[in-house]
Amino acid sequence: MIADRTQPAVQERPIGVTILAGLAGVALVLSILHLFQAMGLLPYFIGPVAIRDFSLWYVLMWGLMIWAWWWAIRALLEVNPGAWLFLVVISGFNVIFDFITLIATPTATSDVSISFIVNLAILAYTFLPGTKRAFAV
Repeated sequence: MIADRTQPAVQERPIGVTILAGLAGVALVLSILHLFQAMGLLPYFIGPVAIRDFSLWYVLMWGLMIWAWWWAIRALLEVNPGAWLFLVVISGFNVIFDFITLIATPTATSDVSISFIVNLAILAYTFLPGTKRAFAV
């Protein structure tokens, strides 16, 4: 007698969720670069000035952010419904903190501006109707 093995239903991953996972991957890479800056391996760029500094607190916080983005990417690829809310919260806080950093810098360019644009794109993309429908929100 052959046992009937039915495979669990695989949820189709929409292209919008894949794009969000890609943007989260870019945010992960940027977080790794910020971790290297906090460790003093890469300088902070504020306009034409490059400054190297070490901060254990920043190392811990960027390490936590790397873990958060890694979890978000994994959850997005699995189309986990909790990933949508997690992504909104993480990218929302990053947008707020990056915006404060951008207006506090004396020059128009900063190394945070790319992170601000990526997180703003993630936040905007999460509120599109197709993305919300994919996560049943």
